Formats: sequence, C-alpha cells, structure tokens
Amino acid sequence: MAVPKKRTSKTKRKIRHAVWMRKARVAADKALSLAKSVLTGRSNSFYYETDDQ
Repeated sequence: MAVPKKRTSKTKRKIRHAVWMRKARVAADKALSLAKSVLTGRSNSFYYETDDQ
C-alpha cells in the first residue's frame, strides 16, 4: 500500500486547502450569477421553456 515518505507541512496543507476553497467559491459565484441571469430573463447561454405563451 502506498504510504507518504514524509509529513506534509502545515503551510503546504493551508495552501492546498485555500486553493480548494477558492475553486469552490468560484463555482458558487458562477452558479449564483447564472441563477440571477435566469431570474431576470437576461440569460442567452441556454434554452428553457417558459409558460408565458
């Protein structure tokens, strides 16, 4: 079984965690932005059915 040779430093762990959290924040911001554009009717990126007709 694979075992790490040395202990990972706290600094490296914090950096990796920060990168992971930044990616999550960017994904959440994109999702929120898309939801806002759909609600205001300004979205042109995809098609969806409306009950207006």
